[in-house]
This record gives sequence, structure tokens and C-alpha cells, in this order.
Amino acid sequence: MPEVNIKELLQKHQNGTLSASEQELLENWYLQWNPGSEPISEERLTEISQTVYAKLPQPAKERALWPRVAAAASILIAISIGGYFTLHNSKPARQVAVQHDALPGGNKAYLTLGNGQRISLTDLKNGTIANQAGKTIQKTADGLIVYGDSHTNHSNAEIITNTIETPPGGQYQIVLPDGSKVWLNAASSLKYPAAFTGTDRQVELTGEAYFEVAKDKAHPFKVKTNRETVEVLGTHFNINSYSDEPTLKTTLLEGSVKISTANTEQIIKPGEQAVLGNSLKIQQADEEEVMAWKNGLFVFNDEPLESIMRKVSRWYDLDVQYSDIDKTQAFIGGISRFSNVSKVLQKLESTKMVHFKILGKTIYVTK
Repeated sequence: MPEVNIKELLQKHQNGTLSASEQELLENWYLQWNPGSEPISEERLTEISQTVYAKLPQPAKERALWPRVAAAASILIAISIGGYFTLHNSKPARQVAVQHDALPGGNKAYLTLGNGQRISLTDLKNGTIANQAGKTIQKTADGLIVYGDSHTNHSNAEIITNTIETPPGGQYQIVLPDGSKVWLNAASSLKYPAAFTGTDRQVELTGEAYFEVAKDKAHPFKVKTNRETVEVLGTHFNINSYSDEPTLKTTLLEGSVKISTANTEQIIKPGEQAVLGNSLKIQQADEEEVMAWKNGLFVFNDEPLESIMRKVSRWYDLDVQYSDIDKTQAFIGGISRFSNVSKVLQKLESTKMVHFKILGKTIYVTK
């Protein structure tokens, strides 16, 4: 079986409908795939896909949210012209050259209080961290801190600003003083008041975070980044504002948000994504890809190699260097973020379009 319609075969995985047995069957099918020398027609590709699906049992739909990790797909196929790629060819597959493997990231963060005290949350035991601004800060579980009422008097004139930050290879969740929930991705930070006392609820973000905002029509929730402000009343959305990304992306899953930049304002609807580059553009969002990091996955849908490696670099806290390689070539597929870096790279390398070598804290990328 020489070629296959990649997008159709991965559709069930992208929809979250693959069971563990289905996943194993698909992986085995790919591993046993023997190419022929003749090109294959689109009709034949459709027939092949239908044959494969006919062998799959009907799964029960299952989804999991981070920090719980679902059984992840480990198929990763490169796309060539027309959306097809020959998995096995005359060029033998190489193994990732590993001197020192890198473990996946995890629940790591630092909390800096308004008085300058910096607290490592990573190994901190569950319990009360501090009392401030009439609120109690508690670590209630691994990877989670929560603000609650301390039942003490607090002057509204007192403004205390705290910052939670994740290092490369870190992630963390925080429940803010108003009950809003925020999930921080690696190499990100959120600055926020210990108590929301003004006419609005304003926080500042660097990096990437997913927000589930508590509804309060009288006090709009605002997220400031280095290039825009996102204003909401109560909604679910994701912001990717990493400084090394070419664009700033705000993706709305539920509710309504207003994007404000120096030059324009735009309201987006659920399922839409605001992309800020030289100008602000609105496009349909790939929600599976956007939310993959929060769900414990890497998901790539026609994603360039350079973009993929930026994600790998942040999560595994590794540098990346390129040599004689097309960084724009695109890949499609997915794998757990909680695999060692060598396994993630091996899936990319199985396409035979790229080779990796890990030396110390650096990944070297070649053809």
C-alpha cells in the first residue's frame, strides 16, 4: 500500500474518537505499509481509507483535560504536494542521535508576591502560601494554586500585584481572586492583583495561557499583552503571545471578546481566531491544535518544522540549531507532550524528511 490520505486517516484522532486499540491498529497498519512503485489514484486512496476504517471498532468518545493525559496518538506523517506522503521509501530511516535525552516538562512555576518574595511552587507542599488583600493563597493540588476569602478586613485602597511565571518546561493553573481559571503554558507569566477592586479586572500576560473567565457583567475582564488588549465579560479563550512567534493569536471557544490594538478594535465569535501580525486578521480557528497543549498533546496540522521546534524547545527547555534543512516543510499528526523528547523527534524523523541529533541542551536539525 504505497500512499494514503493523511487527513482522513487522522480525522478520528483529531476528533478525539480513537480508543487505545484503534490507535494500536492504525500504528501497526502504518508500520506494515509496503510501498509500490506505481502512483496511486485518488479513487484508490478513498477505497484504502474506507477499508481501514471498516476494520476499526466503533469507539466511545473520550476527552481529557490537562493535567490528566489521555492516550495520545503517536502517528506523525509529513505532508508532501497534494497532501500525501509515502511513509516507506528507498531511503532507510535513521534513529535520533541522543547523547542526553530530555524528560518532558511538568507542573513547575514561581509565585512572586507584591512584597517581592519569590516562592517556588514546584516542590511546595499543599497548604496556605500567604494571606494578602483579604485573600488566602493556597496550593490545593500539584500544579494548582487557588485564591479564596480569608475573612479578614481589607482596605480597598491597598493594591497588591502578584506574578506567577512558568519556566521553560513548566505549566501551571491558577484560580484568580474572582474565580476565573487560568492555565499557563511553558515560559509564560501572568501579572494580576491580589484582589480585584476597580471597575474592571485586568491582568497582564506574556507567553501563552487559556482562560475561563468568571462572569461579572459589571466588571469586564481584560488581558493585556505587549501588543493588544482582550476584553471579555465571561468566556473561554486562549492567547498565544510568545515574543519569538511571528504573530499574536487569540482564539475564542465560548462567549465573545473584543480585541483592541493601537490601530483597531475587532469583536470575534466562538470558533474564530484573531491573528495580529502587521495587521489584525480574523480567521477560522483550528481548536484541536490550539487547545492541544492544555490537553497534554502536541498536535500539528500542516505546521512548519520551525514552528514545531519552537514548541519543542519551550517544553523541553532545549535550544535548536538548523543546518541545510527546509524549515518551512509542513507536518501533520500528534503525540503526547509527556513523552521524552527523543520519542517526539523520532516520530518526526520517521517521515524521513528530517534528522535530529541531541547533544547536551541542544537539538541539531538536518536533512
